[in-house]
Amino acid sequence: MKRIKIILGIISVLVVIFFATGSFIKETSYTASIKINKPLESVFKEFNDMENTKKWIPEIKSIDTISSNYAITGSVFKIAIDNQGETINMTEKVLAYIPNEKVTLFYDAENMLKTNDYIFSEENGVTNIVLNATCSSDSYILSCLFPYFKGTFRNQDQQYLTNFKEFLENGSVK
Repeated sequence: MKRIKIILGIISVLVVIFFATGSFIKETSYTASIKINKPLESVFKEFNDMENTKKWIPEIKSIDTISSNYAITGSVFKIAIDNQGETINMTEKVLAYIPNEKVTLFYDAENMLKTNDYIFSEENGVTNIVLNATCSSDSYILSCLFPYFKGTFRNQDQQYLTNFKEFLENGSVK
């Protein structure tokens, strides 16, 4: 009986810690970066070509334009993602677009709200892309869960940047 009380006590503490996470951590933030051996203008142009996105983010099934603005900022796209056989629909909105400097994208993917802020710079013909990402949710349970998946989110975005580099430098993704 004593073991059962100890086990229940440990489980109770873990549950309280899990649910307290959502009260203290409102959003999960991380960075990823990559250096690409191509000039900045070329990298920026290819990065923002929606048809190329499918080539370096293999989970994308389709991209449809909902609204397109002349200045690009404010444009909205509907993206269908294949997540292990399940289709997830999300909306992408361009929050900021400064040619050859910055692109900020906001994603609403079924309770996951994510902002990707890409900063572009060049040094000696090598382009550096730095991603500053934040994830949050309208769902309290997901808000509690996201901090524990920060490494997974970062690794996935780093892989996408690596795929983009391979696409530009080698013409295909491995």
